[in-house]
Amino acid sequence: MTADRTKESLRDAYGATLVELGEKDPTMVVLDADLSGSTRTVAFGNKFPDRFFNVGVMEPTMMTIAAGLALGGRTVFASTFAVFAAGQAYNAVRQSIGYNRANVKIVATHGGLLVGGDGGTHQMVEDIGLMRGLPGMTVIVPADAPTTRAAVRAVADADGPAYVRLTRENLPTVTDGAFRLGTAPELRSGSDLTIVAVGALLARALDVADELARVGVSVRVLDFASVKPFDEAALLRAARETGAILVLEEHSVLTGVGALVASTTSESYPVPVRRVGVPDVFGESGEPWALVDRYGMSTERIRDEAWELLRGRGKVQ
Repeated sequence: MTADRTKESLRDAYGATLVELGEKDPTMVVLDADLSGSTRTVAFGNKFPDRFFNVGVMEPTMMTIAAGLALGGRTVFASTFAVFAAGQAYNAVRQSIGYNRANVKIVATHGGLLVGGDGGTHQMVEDIGLMRGLPGMTVIVPADAPTTRAAVRAVADADGPAYVRLTRENLPTVTDGAFRLGTAPELRSGSDLTIVAVGALLARALDVADELARVGVSVRVLDFASVKPFDEAALLRAARETGAILVLEEHSVLTGVGALVASTTSESYPVPVRRVGVPDVFGESGEPWALVDRYGMSTERIRDEAWELLRGRGKVQ
């Protein structure tokens, strides 16, 4: 169960990986918008002060500067909170980074409802949809620290813009960190149902799969950390072999991974799809995981949705 797993900070993993990459690549630079202690880019700044730029509370300006540096030949990482990176700075990301295919890696921390007490104004639950919609933008949502480390290395090696979404909360380690762009690792095999999970809800997906296994239900679990490019082959194989898909994401169900899964399967291999995520509402201030439960992503809700899919296909009574 989740409580028994080791928890690590995804932000700490990011900061440490930046330092590793900076040691190997003398052209790499890092930008932050006066939040380096929270985003953990401070680790890079302490190690390489001449290649670290705090632009202050000017997120659109940071993205424009990042694009200019990238177009000048630098590998650039730019970080701030998700609500500022994808919200406040969206037009600068679109026009300066996306349109120019600038080699900028946006690593946005404090994504989703798990910002907790910061409230609805800072709980960015639309960012995956916004970034996924930008032409040429890679989008990654790691579920744990090992995947974060691997994902940051992967986007550093790949040419072009990328958006990596991290949470403020420490998350349990549920993967071996064997991340590759465009692949969806199968963390549990199964034939009765597939759970596609992303980010903070992957651990809950595994818990529900384990719970259902104890009553004879075989559940496949796919880690959809690579949202764009995504593993269409693994998704359609799951649709064919299990016949139903439950999608879990700490993001708006309107525009996130659930929408991606539903549209892909409906065009190529239609199966029942249910989406568990944030409904069409803003969040509120509260304890992080209590908010996740309150907005419909509790383990009990996930189990109930899985059971309904199974019942609809005659797998259970």
